[in-house]
Amino acid sequence: MGHIVKVKKPRPVNLDLQTIRFPITAIASITHRVSGVITFISVAILLWLLSLSLSSQSGFEAASDIVNSFFAKFVLWGILTALAYHIVGGIRHLLMDMKYFEELESGSQSARVAFGITAVLSVLAGILVW
Repeated sequence: MGHIVKVKKPRPVNLDLQTIRFPITAIASITHRVSGVITFISVAILLWLLSLSLSSQSGFEAASDIVNSFFAKFVLWGILTALAYHIVGGIRHLLMDMKYFEELESGSQSARVAFGITAVLSVLAGILVW
């Protein structure tokens, strides 16, 4: 039997997390996952509001009062923005699955475009909510 020699790989001694910079493609992918979680959780909030509004006249008025508060409008705007990004990011990933935007430069450009489209949709969602 041969002798196996284990070689230790040098590891970073002091990993400075503030100097690590993710490429825009990684940020786009992580943001897509986060927006999916936000969208999933927000379904429960929206279903609760729908249930409250359909329960009775007073339930509808209570739901209406909730939705008309600044905090609820801000949350609804955030939900719509997360949903918009998740849809745009999903379309981007679908195109990448079809072999488009797989190169480094085109992938970075498609991530920038996805963020730009989401910014426009977020402004439109803000106009819709307020």
